[in-house]
Amino acid sequence: MPEPALELKGLEVRYGTVAAVRGVSLRVERGEIVGLIGPNGAGKSTTLHVIMGAVPAHAGEVRVLGRSIRRRSPEAIARTGVALVPEGRRIFGEFSVEENLRLGLAGRRTRSAGDPLEPAFELFPMLHEYRRRSAGELSGGQQQQLAIGRALVADPQVLLLDEPSLGLAPLAVESVFEALGAIRERGVSILLVEQRALHTVALANRTEVLVGGELRLELTAADAADPDKIVSAYLAS
Repeated sequence: MPEPALELKGLEVRYGTVAAVRGVSLRVERGEIVGLIGPNGAGKSTTLHVIMGAVPAHAGEVRVLGRSIRRRSPEAIARTGVALVPEGRRIFGEFSVEENLRLGLAGRRTRSAGDPLEPAFELFPMLHEYRRRSAGELSGGQQQQLAIGRALVADPQVLLLDEPSLGLAPLAVESVFEALGAIRERGVSILLVEQRALHTVALANRTEVLVGGELRLELTAADAADPDKIVSAYLAS
């Protein structure tokens, strides 16, 4: 059986005396979306920051394709094939769309014979149309497409997303979730942190519920038909 694209084993994170993540273990198989939902302060974003090397873990293991990355720098982790779409998008509004996309090439694992920006343009044609436009002129939904496209040009094997629907209009939210499904079809493995629990459960292969730093429940796409179950899990204490 092949190694999972991403595996966390017994992850423990503390801020001073406060335990932010408590013994979290999960797997993201190759070509799979795993959702991570839960109330504010549950430890979701902290988990992503540990994977990317921005926050140290006090215990546990983080593996990408079977290899430990726990004590590597964020730059070294990016070169293993992990890319993050951060909360709030964090694009550079004064740069053009193309310039923002090219920033993603710094972590690229492989060289491309063609245009290295093509994966982003293929998924989001708008980015090609507006490639010379200042990123600050884009709508919120277009900026989120840009943030995802910037991560894609790094040719990731594992894509981490932190609240990609935050602050978006309903139509833009639907567009983002459709794009994530298309990215999965390309074979990219995704760990998705989201507040939109119903959307996440419906899209993901599996969704883990994180409460108080601990995994409490695993949901499948079939559970999207039972909103009460999701609400109960989401609000568990």
